[in-house]
Amino acid sequence: MAILLALFSRSVFVALAMAVLVGEFIIADFNPLNTFILMAERFGGLLSEGWVLKTLAFAVMVGSAMALIERSGGVDGLVHELSIKRSWVQSKRGALMPSFIAGIVVFIESSITSLVAGAIGRPFCDRYGISRAKLAFVCDSTSAPVCSLIPLNGWGALLLGLIGGQITAGLITGESATWLVQSVAFNFYAYIALIITFVTIWFEIDIGPMRHAAVVPPAIECSDDDRGHFGLFLWPMVWMITGVIAFMFMTGEGDIFKGSGSTSIFYTLIITLILMWGYYRFKNALTTREFLSTTLQGAKAMAPIAAILLFAFAIGGVSSDMEVGKYLASFIGDYLPSSYLAGAIFILAAIIAFATGTSWGTFSIMLPIAVPLAVGLDAPIALCMGAVISGGVFGDHCSPISDTTIISAMASGCEVGEHTKTQLPYALISAGAALILFIMFGFLLA
Repeated sequence: MAILLALFSRSVFVALAMAVLVGEFIIADFNPLNTFILMAERFGGLLSEGWVLKTLAFAVMVGSAMALIERSGGVDGLVHELSIKRSWVQSKRGALMPSFIAGIVVFIESSITSLVAGAIGRPFCDRYGISRAKLAFVCDSTSAPVCSLIPLNGWGALLLGLIGGQITAGLITGESATWLVQSVAFNFYAYIALIITFVTIWFEIDIGPMRHAAVVPPAIECSDDDRGHFGLFLWPMVWMITGVIAFMFMTGEGDIFKGSGSTSIFYTLIITLILMWGYYRFKNALTTREFLSTTLQGAKAMAPIAAILLFAFAIGGVSSDMEVGKYLASFIGDYLPSSYLAGAIFILAAIIAFATGTSWGTFSIMLPIAVPLAVGLDAPIALCMGAVISGGVFGDHCSPISDTTIISAMASGCEVGEHTKTQLPYALISAGAALILFIMFGFLLA
């Protein structure tokens, strides 16, 4: 229900709220009083979770940081540095390429990937008349897909743990890392999504709703005396990236793979804002009063996004309580031909991830199901693992209730609903091509 309402309604917030209400109504056996009690307990429980509060806080603080960079002249400095001084960005193609490259290079955490790519791309997209929806598509297409292909992050830690569980259960033998590397080789959706994104940028291809996406009017050219300084943009980005890496290492007690993404980004943004205040005062870019007022304005602008995230977390909990994933998984029977198993697993994982908005939840549900099925049907195990990862990434990539989708829209300055509608055709093309490959390799490796 949330998916349909989000796709066809202009208000993702209303869609999520209605979905939570209906879901709790079903869980409460259609008792109105118990429904509202369950909702109160649901949101009370979420707001008592540290990671939820940190995620909501970093969404608001990102708004502050982006507003400060723009107000200080950092955006103008970035445009001048890359467009005029270095002549790296001179076209629509070049305007999106820095975001694409940043999305691949910054693979430590999917949220920070989207934030950095969005911050870099916004001024160039405005300058060259590219819609924010197109930028959001690039940000989203280089977050979850890249993090799943280069699992030197929390994604890798989760997958290693889930695979290790199958080894402990005696279903497979060997090392978790070896199985993970083999499964990443079959993560067809992520590879295709990146290829399609690059081709879309290079050949300036717009399909479906993307053709009609709103374009922010090009910004007025800045004079040499009012072009800002590149450092006002560069240093906050450096602090954010290095801070996340450092805190992932610390929260993981020396193991970056076990670090907390939400905690790392939360503390990184607090420190970044403090450093920005000192640096901007030193550069006379902003007075303390201007800094504080801009901080509040940026936070206020992101408050609706924080609310959407909260309801997205709630609908994820509702889906879990209703056992949506297990219900969908029951459709795979023991009589499915082994050659088609990987394709079926990909479809099922994609549906679960799209409906629940969580790739990690999908991995947790589907890997313990996919591995026994592959073993029982003598199907390629690594291929089936890759199908689970690909399906989960698809949902994380394009579901309107995925936190990655919401954060990519936020980082790009695009409406969540518009981002979802404009990105979906590209994601479906990638999914269709991936499905063909899973079926093809299912026959080749059978």
